[in-house]
Amino acid sequence: MKNVVWTGTWVAERLGVELVGDEKLSDLLGLALRRNPRRAHLLVSNVLGKHVPQSPSVVYGHGFALGRRVRELLGAEGARAAVVLGYAETATGLGHCVADGVGLAPYLHSTRRPVPGVDTAGGFEESHSHATSHLLLPENPALLAGAGPLVLVDDEFSTGNTVLNTIRDLHARYPRDRYVVVALVDMRSAADLGRLTEFATEIGARVDLVTAARGTVNLPEGVLEKGQALVAEHESTETTEPADSRPGRPGAARVELGWPRGLPDGGRHGFTPGHRIRLDAALPAMAARVAEALPEGARRVLVLGFEELMYAPLRLARELEQVVSAEVRYSTTTRSPVLALDDPGYAIRTRLVFPAHDDPDDGPGERYAYNVAGAGFDAVVAVVDSSADTPALHAPDGLLAQLAEHTPSVLLVVVPSYVPARPSTERPSMLPEPLRGPAFSSYAPDEVGWLLQDLSDVTLEAPTEEREEAIQSGGAHYAESLPVEYQPSPQYQELFQTALGTSAARIAQAVGAVTELVLAERSPHPVLVSLARAGTPVGVLMRRWAKHRHGLDLPHYAVSIVRGRGIDANALRWLAAHHDPADVVFVDGWTGKGAITRELTEAIREFESAEGITGFDPEIAVLADPGSCVRTYGTREDFLIPSACLNSTVSGLISRTVLRSDLVGEYDFHGAKFYRELAGSDVSVDFLDAVAAHFPDVADAAVAQAKELLATDRTPTWEGWAAVERISEEYEIHDVNLVKPGVGETTRVLLRRVPWKILARAGAGTDLDHVRLLAQQRGVPVEEVDELPYTCVGLIHPKYTRGATGADGKAVTV
Repeated sequence: MKNVVWTGTWVAERLGVELVGDEKLSDLLGLALRRNPRRAHLLVSNVLGKHVPQSPSVVYGHGFALGRRVRELLGAEGARAAVVLGYAETATGLGHCVADGVGLAPYLHSTRRPVPGVDTAGGFEESHSHATSHLLLPENPALLAGAGPLVLVDDEFSTGNTVLNTIRDLHARYPRDRYVVVALVDMRSAADLGRLTEFATEIGARVDLVTAARGTVNLPEGVLEKGQALVAEHESTETTEPADSRPGRPGAARVELGWPRGLPDGGRHGFTPGHRIRLDAALPAMAARVAEALPEGARRVLVLGFEELMYAPLRLARELEQVVSAEVRYSTTTRSPVLALDDPGYAIRTRLVFPAHDDPDDGPGERYAYNVAGAGFDAVVAVVDSSADTPALHAPDGLLAQLAEHTPSVLLVVVPSYVPARPSTERPSMLPEPLRGPAFSSYAPDEVGWLLQDLSDVTLEAPTEEREEAIQSGGAHYAESLPVEYQPSPQYQELFQTALGTSAARIAQAVGAVTELVLAERSPHPVLVSLARAGTPVGVLMRRWAKHRHGLDLPHYAVSIVRGRGIDANALRWLAAHHDPADVVFVDGWTGKGAITRELTEAIREFESAEGITGFDPEIAVLADPGSCVRTYGTREDFLIPSACLNSTVSGLISRTVLRSDLVGEYDFHGAKFYRELAGSDVSVDFLDAVAAHFPDVADAAVAQAKELLATDRTPTWEGWAAVERISEEYEIHDVNLVKPGVGETTRVLLRRVPWKILARAGAGTDLDHVRLLAQQRGVPVEEVDELPYTCVGLIHPKYTRGATGADGKAVTV
C-alpha cells in the first residue's frame, strides 16, 4: 500500500509544531507558513475548497452535514427561526452549505467589500487575520434583528476571539437567547476551552459549539520568530509563477451562464431559502452550458472561485461533477499570503500571484491561487462576479493570463454582482404585457391573458404535511409555496369524465345565465377578469357564451388574489391603463363562505385610496353561489362543477398563484407556474369544449333563467358564513379558515390540505362520488349531517400533526 505523506510534516518537523486530537484531524488539515506578523503557521483545510482543490461534493457534503447537526440540535422550531452567519473570506461558502443543511434558515456572510448605498448593520475584527475588518451589509436589516438562534460559521475555532467579537457586537444591538458556533475543526487550546461558557454566562445566552473534529496545536516557545525566519529563508526558492516573466497566451473563452435575473450571487446581502430554490432549479442548465464549453477529452477540470464568491462556483462545480466524465475539483482565489514550497509534506505546493481585479476599497495588492500550477488540469473554469470582471482580470499579468500558462483551456464565467435596489418612489412606467398560451398555459392565446409572472423554473412545491404545518404554525403563508400537484388515478379520472358528462348541460346553463346578467346589469361590453385559477375556466366559458350568443369578442384576463394579502395591485394598474375600470367584471368559480368576496371588496377600497384610481366594482360574478355571498351568479345550488375536481390539468396547466417577497418585487405581477410536463394529462380544453357544446341546447333556458334572476331579490344573505361559524364552534375548531364549505372547497381540502373529516348532507347523491373516493384514499371519515346548507363541508385538521394526514399517514394515493 502506498504511504501518503501528511501535508503538515514539513512545518511540524522544522517548527516543532504538533497537531494532536481526533484521528481524522490529519485528513482534514495540513500545515503551511503564513506571511503574517501575528501568527507563524496556517492550518490548511483539505475540505474547505479554498487553498486545496477538492471534489465539490466533498466540500459541500462537509458543510451540509454540519448544518444537519445544527438542525438536530435546535429542533424543527428552532431551525425554522434560525439565521446563519458566515465569515469572509474563507468560510463564506461553508456558511452557505451549513445554511442549506439547517433547512429554512436565511444566510448572510460578512464582507470586506463596502457597497455604496448599503448601510452597515454591524462589524467586527478578526485579530489574527491578515485583513481584519468585517462588515455586515444585509439588504434587509431585520434579518439580524429576530429572536431566533444565530448560527455563526467559520472554518476553524481556535482562540474564539472572532466569534466573541461578533456576538458581542450583535448582542448589543440585537440580543437573543441562543447562539450556535459551527466550525470544521475545534482547535482551542486548554486555556481557551472555558471561554465560551464564561462568555455565555456574561451575556445571559446559551452558546453551543458544533464541529467535525477536535484537536489542538501545540506551539513551542519562540515559534513566531522561528516561522518568520523560515519564510525569509525560503522566499527566494518559492514556487511562484509570475505571469509577466513569460509571453502571454490567448485570453479565456467566456461562457454565458444564464444566471437567473435578480438572484443574489451569494450571501453578502443575504440569501434566503427562496433564493436557494431558484438556484437549485437553474443549476442543471448552467452546468450544461459549462460542460458544453469544456475541451473535448478533458480529464481533469478545476472550477476556481473568487475570494468571497465561493458558494455559486461550488454549486456549479458540484452540478458539473454530476454531468461530465472528467474529474472535477474546486478551489478559490484568496487574499491570504502563504509561503509555497514544492514538498509533499507541505500543504501549499505552488502559488500564482496576480493583482487584485475588483477595485478593492483597501487599494491594489497581490492576490493568490494555490495548488493550481502543476496540478495537471486540462481546463480551469474561472468564476468571478461582474464587479471583478475588470481590465486587471484580463491584463497580461492578470489571473486569466496566469492560468493560461498552466492549463490548455481557460473558461471565464461571470456571475452578476448583486446590489440591493435602493428604495425608490418611482414606479416603472410600463408593466409587462399579459402572458398567453401556448407559451404560458394550454389555452388558446385569445381565450385569456394572464397578468402574472412565469415562475415555472422555480421549485415551489412542498409536501402537503409540511405546508400544513408551516401554514398553521404561522411560519409560512399558503401563497408562499405550492402543493405537490395531485395526479389522479384512472378511477378518479373516470369519475371526472362521468361528472362532466352528467353536469355539462347544467354548467352551460349557469354560464349562460350569469353572462346574461353581466351584460344586462354591469356593462354591454364587459372586461372579464377572472380570479386565477378557479375562476379562469369560468371566465373562458363566459367569453365563449358572449361570442356564441351575441357575437361579442370580450377581453378576458386572469389575475391573482391572495387571502390575507389582497388582489395584485400591479394587475389593477395594468387594467386601469388599458381599460375603463367601470367595465371590469371580476369572475370566480363559486363561493364558499365568502372570504374572497370580502377580501376583494377591502382590497379594491385600499387600492383606490392609495392610487386615486376609481371605478372598479368589487362584486364578483360566479357560476355558483351556494354561500349566498354575491348578487351576480348562475345558480345558488351547491353542485359539482367538474373543474373543481382537478388542479392545473383543468385550468390550463397553471398552478395556484404565488406571492413571496424574494420572488415577487414591489412592481411585479404575482407569480405562477406552467406545468408543461403535465400536458399528457391535460383536460382543460376538453372541459371547455364539453360545456360549450351544450350552449345551443340551453340557450333559451339560460336566457329565461337570467330574466327570472333579474326580477328576483338577490341580496346576499351570507347564509354560508353563518353556517361556517356555527360548524367551527360546534366541532371545536374555533377558526373559520379551517372550515371549507361546498363541493368545490371540500375537493380542494382533499387535494391540497390535511383534512380532518368531511361533513356530507344526508342523502347527497352522485355529486359527492369523487369526494367519497378521495376521502377513502386519504383515510378521512365522511360524516352524514342533516340540515346542512351545503352539499358537503371539508374540515382541515385543527391541531395538525403528521399523523393527521390519513390512516396511513400519506397524501392522496395516485
